[in-house]
Amino acid sequence: MILLLNGAFGIGKTTVARLVVRRLRRGVLFDPELIGMALQRTARLFGREVDDFQDLRAWRRLTILGLRITRFFTRNIVVPMAISNVSYLEEIRRGVGPDVLHVCLVAPLEIVHERLRNRGGAHEWEFRRAAECCSVHGGEAFARQIDAAHRSAEDIADELSRVTLP
Repeated sequence: MILLLNGAFGIGKTTVARLVVRRLRRGVLFDPELIGMALQRTARLFGREVDDFQDLRAWRRLTILGLRITRFFTRNIVVPMAISNVSYLEEIRRGVGPDVLHVCLVAPLEIVHERLRNRGGAHEWEFRRAAECCSVHGGEAFARQIDAAHRSAEDIADELSRVTLP
């Protein structure tokens, strides 16, 4: 099972993902942000600025490839990623196959912004992307939603573990 844990920047995806991985047999955290950061840095070496690495086709293809390879070694993969572009989301879901459970953590923008401020070091870009995510994550493409506004990461991880454990 691949658990694609979506949600706005600052909503708690990575914290929840780490907790879910601890509860899964042979579970692993796959962070496609690392691929994106490497691609952004590489682009800068060639004088190209990339505002959002998700716009790079190479990022989506490498993320799909990475997930396929990881699936050879473990059956439980948790992927925390803030995806708001529905076509990118569908491309990744199609690319890795039918055993993807897409869950989207949602909360009001004010709560997400507060969490970003509390964690410190957040950039204006993260606040802007959080607003984009909060505005679209209530839509049909993000139908499996979990309200993360007033729940602990532990509580959400417990719920997700019950759903994803084989």
